[in-house]
Amino acid sequence: MPAKRILVIAGSDSSGGAGLEADQKVIAAHGCYAMTATTALTAQNTLGVQDIHETPPPFLRKQIDACIDDIGVDVVKTGMLASAAAIDVVAEAFQRHQVRMSVVDPVMVSTSGSQLLPEEAVETLIKTLLPLTTILTPNLPEGKLLLKTAGINFKEPENVDDIVDLAKAIQGLGPKYVLLKGGHLPLTKGRLVSKEDAEKDMVLNVLYGDGKPILMETTYLRSKNTHGTGCSLASAIACNLAVGMDISKAVDKANKYVEAGIKTSSDMGKGNGPINHFHSTYTLPFSLGGFIDYLLQRSDVQGPWEKYTKHEFVQRMADGTLPVENFKHYLIQDYLFLIHFARANALASYKSKSMEDIGRSAQQVLHLQEEIKLHISFCQDYSLSVSDLEEHAEDQACTAYTRYVLDIGQSEDWLALQVALLPCLIGYGFIARRLYDDARTVRHGNKYWKWIETYVADDYVQAMANSSDLIEKHAVRQSVARIDELTKIFVHATNMERGFWDMGLKEGAANG
Repeated sequence: MPAKRILVIAGSDSSGGAGLEADQKVIAAHGCYAMTATTALTAQNTLGVQDIHETPPPFLRKQIDACIDDIGVDVVKTGMLASAAAIDVVAEAFQRHQVRMSVVDPVMVSTSGSQLLPEEAVETLIKTLLPLTTILTPNLPEGKLLLKTAGINFKEPENVDDIVDLAKAIQGLGPKYVLLKGGHLPLTKGRLVSKEDAEKDMVLNVLYGDGKPILMETTYLRSKNTHGTGCSLASAIACNLAVGMDISKAVDKANKYVEAGIKTSSDMGKGNGPINHFHSTYTLPFSLGGFIDYLLQRSDVQGPWEKYTKHEFVQRMADGTLPVENFKHYLIQDYLFLIHFARANALASYKSKSMEDIGRSAQQVLHLQEEIKLHISFCQDYSLSVSDLEEHAEDQACTAYTRYVLDIGQSEDWLALQVALLPCLIGYGFIARRLYDDARTVRHGNKYWKWIETYVADDYVQAMANSSDLIEKHAVRQSVARIDELTKIFVHATNMERGFWDMGLKEGAANG
């Protein structure tokens, strides 16, 4: 399903906490696609605005048309419109492009109380844009300025009813809905306008439309990191509307998004810092299909992986100097391990939740059945019969490894089991491919060359690919914390694999 398209018509904040920069962060965090039409450039930071450079209205129109004519739009969100001429351009574009859904954040009053729009521009906003607006999101100072400019008398709010009356009056100016934000006027526990800082207990946002108010209360947060909250709230509402939420749910969810952004913010700059826009977005450190590559490149994996895949046992197979008795002991233990490996894959099939996953795990069992047959045939070259293989006792290294894998299968989920099996599955393929491609590997007369060829053969490579693809498909659904847990399982299983090679070398030393 394609991402919903949000066009933001607003000013740029050079410090990144508000304006277009904040809007794009919010939209990205909500999984939507952001487009921009820049009304003005600002030189600003957390301490305030130093200067503004307005975009010429004809160029603003070209930006809007370029986006909508080509990509299209689901919701338009506006912020600082800078001038009456810019507002006329936006209103005309709404009509010409038949914009069906819009969120207008009437950026008119700064945090310090300064009026950012001239009176003429406020009049133009009321006359041309508000009647085309789906939801208007003024804070209390902006709401009062709109009413004052429109010549509508109002009472300075002292309680909840007064704030509701303000919202109702603003909605009468034309927008379908009004969200009157109460962050500038926190209420006491008794739901009265607070007079002292210590009395501030809650923030009331009033959503008014369809002839009825909806009161949305949030706890008052004592934080200086509120730069860009209005921009962020409006963009979050736009995203929620774009994905099909009704107006009440869209606003409620956006309120909670901003509240969490304030709670999880970090101090940045010397003044009012930005909120944390990505508090609920956990970006995986790999792209689709890149989990295994990411895993093998992690610093906590590279050491154990190299010790396993470049073990002395492996190197001595490559140069043909590994004593036969060592290799025979390894073959016996590997046969016993393969039996448990098949059991683990059968368990994986049981733990799968879809027919596709069940089928792939079952295919792995069938592949292992064929691999065991090949293994038996391979063992015959070393005068090892099936009875020799089955009657031999498991080495402690084999028991420890297989029981670890089966324990993961019992106590963890399907993916954890696959990750526990992964070092064995891909490790042999990695080792064999490296040795096969290495010109220093002895080919002619090397009794272990057949082993190397076995694990670069097409059927084994295909089995690796099947399991790897399945793991990749599930890995992208995990959280960052879960990826770290899976990595620990992979490292432990890798160390167990290395223990298999250690076992082979020790057996030779013991026999010697």
